Amino acid sequence: MKAVQKAGSAISADGRGRRTRRAATALLVGGVLMLGTACNDNGGGGGGGSNEAKGGGSSASSSADSTPKVSTAQLTVTPANGATDVAPKDGVQIAVASGTLTTVEVTDKNGKAVPGEISADKLSWKPTGQLTVGTTYTVNAQAVDAAGLVAASTTTFTTLTPAKTAGVTDNIADNGTYGVGMIVSVRFGKAVKNKDAVVAGISVVGSDGTEARGHWFGSQRLDFRPEKYWKPGTKVTIKYRLKNVEVAPGVYGDVDKDEPFTVGRYQVSTVDASTHKMTVTKGDGTSYVIPITAGNDENPSWNGTMVIYGKDKVTRMNSATVSNIKGDEYDVPDVPHAMRLTDTGTYVHGNYWSSAFGRSNASHGCVGLADAKGGSDSTDAGKFYNSSIFGDVVKIQNSKGKTVGADNGLSGWTLPWSQW
Repeated sequence: MKAVQKAGSAISADGRGRRTRRAATALLVGGVLMLGTACNDNGGGGGGGSNEAKGGGSSASSSADSTPKVSTAQLTVTPANGATDVAPKDGVQIAVASGTLTTVEVTDKNGKAVPGEISADKLSWKPTGQLTVGTTYTVNAQAVDAAGLVAASTTTFTTLTPAKTAGVTDNIADNGTYGVGMIVSVRFGKAVKNKDAVVAGISVVGSDGTEARGHWFGSQRLDFRPEKYWKPGTKVTIKYRLKNVEVAPGVYGDVDKDEPFTVGRYQVSTVDASTHKMTVTKGDGTSYVIPITAGNDENPSWNGTMVIYGKDKVTRMNSATVSNIKGDEYDVPDVPHAMRLTDTGTYVHGNYWSSAFGRSNASHGCVGLADAKGGSDSTDAGKFYNSSIFGDVVKIQNSKGKTVGADNGLSGWTLPWSQW
């Protein structure tokens, strides 16, 4: 680190009307550039500025050796000059002893400044913005001592280039439209150790100011939801700023981007397993009722608030792919109008092989709606399928089953906000 002290020039008058002019000269001492003073007396007289003469008009001049004046302010910059492989999270720290900071500027090679603040006591500076990986920065700092003498420092350092990154994915399509219950689920390719830093690097905010809060399920899944359902028409933006975040020792995020989506119309469906009915409520307050069949006593449906996150016009359902199924095995190759609610295999789907709708619970845990073989858009199942989008809420109540886990599908609404 090189310190540069600067002294300004001054003009004073002596008792004889002479003027003393001090001119700054630079001295390099021990690798430190110091500005001292050199005094030069020029006789100043009247008569159009002619020199005062003694003995036949000869001029008289004198010079005195100057004593360099060095600022006592001592600047300390971290990272040290020339440092490499600096972790962005370590940031920049600048401090001064025996003086106060006046200016600090940290810039990359393109001149882009890192935002920061000088402390109230003017003894230190810290960044308020984040450093970028693989970047060389220049730090210019100045301070003054009690006498007003300036100390200056110019240093450079380079941040590390990550050797390892963790892939980041989510369940949102750019500019997609989702229901009011949509939960943003972010997945990481490697286990996250620095969870707080990762949460700080992601924001999910609506155009109306609504903010979604993150909740961890293990070390590789982070879900975001607001306190209440999104308002219809809200524009939501997911902002990822993870490229400069160390998600685990030596591992950094791999994405910096903005990802927008829109909240569509309001549709919330409530399944009452005891009455075998589903009430579908729209944003205008209107509702209609669909007769359904829910899980039987051996395989009751989950209770709780779930979200549609998968749709298949036709899909195959096989009991061998679902754990803890009791009773007869099944393998239906052409289940129509299937809308997924949980990872464990709960769907709202069309059913053409039963007549239990509105009368009894006969399924293996799913919510069944009347349909035709191959699926028909004119049936209850077909109409509900066509009116539903990802993010629509389906609540099941009065089932003999347990409450669905918050991490089972997008069922985070089951958790109270105080636990989210």
